[in-house]
Amino acid sequence: MSRLRLILGDQLNINHSWLREPERSASRDVIYVLMEVRTETDYVVHHAQKVLGIFAAMRGFSSALQAAGLKVHYIRLSDADNKQDFIANLRQLIDIYGVTKIERQQADEYRLESLLLKAPDILGVPVKVFDSEHFLTNRASISRQFAIEVPRMEFFYRELRKQYNVLLDEKHNPIGGRWNYDQENRKRWKGEPALPEQYKLSANLAELWNEIQTCNVKTMGQAHAKEFPWPITRSQAKAWLAHFMVTAFPHFGEFQDAMSTASPKLFHAGISFSLNIKLLHPLEVIRAALDEFNAGRVGVATVEGFVRQILGWREFVRGIYWARMPDYAHLNVLQHERPLPRWYWNGETNMNCLHHAIQQSLDNAYAHHIQRLMITGNFALLAGCAPDEVDAWYLGIYIDAFEWVEMPNVRGMSQYADGGIMGSKPYAGSASYINKMSDYCKNCHYDHKLRHGEKSCPFNSLFWHFHARHAKLLSTNPRISMTYLLWQKMSESERRQTLAQAELYLNNVDNL
Repeated sequence: MSRLRLILGDQLNINHSWLREPERSASRDVIYVLMEVRTETDYVVHHAQKVLGIFAAMRGFSSALQAAGLKVHYIRLSDADNKQDFIANLRQLIDIYGVTKIERQQADEYRLESLLLKAPDILGVPVKVFDSEHFLTNRASISRQFAIEVPRMEFFYRELRKQYNVLLDEKHNPIGGRWNYDQENRKRWKGEPALPEQYKLSANLAELWNEIQTCNVKTMGQAHAKEFPWPITRSQAKAWLAHFMVTAFPHFGEFQDAMSTASPKLFHAGISFSLNIKLLHPLEVIRAALDEFNAGRVGVATVEGFVRQILGWREFVRGIYWARMPDYAHLNVLQHERPLPRWYWNGETNMNCLHHAIQQSLDNAYAHHIQRLMITGNFALLAGCAPDEVDAWYLGIYIDAFEWVEMPNVRGMSQYADGGIMGSKPYAGSASYINKMSDYCKNCHYDHKLRHGEKSCPFNSLFWHFHARHAKLLSTNPRISMTYLLWQKMSESERRQTLAQAELYLNNVDNL
């Protein structure tokens, strides 16, 4: 008689209660199972670094469990007896070990949770479900809350600040007198202060990459297998976080919205992959930031902006995802149907901002939140690209992309396909915003100042075309009323030329 405990590739939490003493000593009849399967590599085209990073982290986690004296059955992608499917592999393991009970943690993605909920009936073995012990809100309660009414993120965030006593004074008021310092965190980076030294990792994953290629897994982007640049163990993730706190965190806040060709991250942490596969816990990251603030090494605006991303935004998008799935995955209130331009897959466009953001993503499996929202996402929104295609692209290209966090951020925040569940207005911007927050426009083929005419920036005419074609739905939105007022103040000739320019670009979008 054996118990089998399934651990998914984004559940690499070495501090889970399953793995603590005395539970560890009392579970000698338990077989811990991790598996690499084609159903996970193939549901979208993933970045090479994403497949490599998850599999390498899984293998390292398996070795750590074995070193702790636990029994582990690890199924590699290339194993001859790998059925390439969770349920089929579990059925095989039940026969091999005489399994009488399966235990698992809640899956973070709806598609996997739905599959695993069917396991007891399919396999004929009881399955007990445990919390992943990672998130700061209870999934069942937040799903019920968000299914009735989604609160404003700001108020949701404030309640979590109070619950976890974060950045509050002795009277439980916000330190500094304000809850939110977002206005202070919108500076353009002009070359000063100096960029922080990047934390260097160089794990050689060439053997694993050869195995993945031999199995004919389709990927995109550069693998960098011989000098893999991302943390794949908890010790590496902790060292990466510590390095960020010392070198980049002091300037994170003020420049968190800035973009530059000089650096893919600027002063961002780049820890979301480690968080999302659970090498790091959100509370330990928040406490590390608070330690820097309490030591006087960072200001309140910086620490608040950082904490808001983890304690507020990350938990907020998860609440929307679990409250609104599966219907959320099909929302398309703007009825956008255009395919993504071909250059989303190779970066070969004359628009410097998009060329840089996409090429960076293909090279590094990374772009920070403003690059995602206001460059690649913004263009897809203005051009009317199908949310399904945009979702799949984001889910595949970024190493930190798992559906629970990707879908609300993309389909909701970026593409406004949910009609305002996630955000109160579409995040559409013209070249003016891009020029204000980056150096992308400096050497571009197009002129960011022109709305129409030869070499006019496509973002400008497409911005107005987007608002014109969706006026019936959006013109009454008070947050963008000024946009429609400015549109009406333009001369009829100006409006006509702008829309004609946008149509010209849309008809030739693959060649921009």
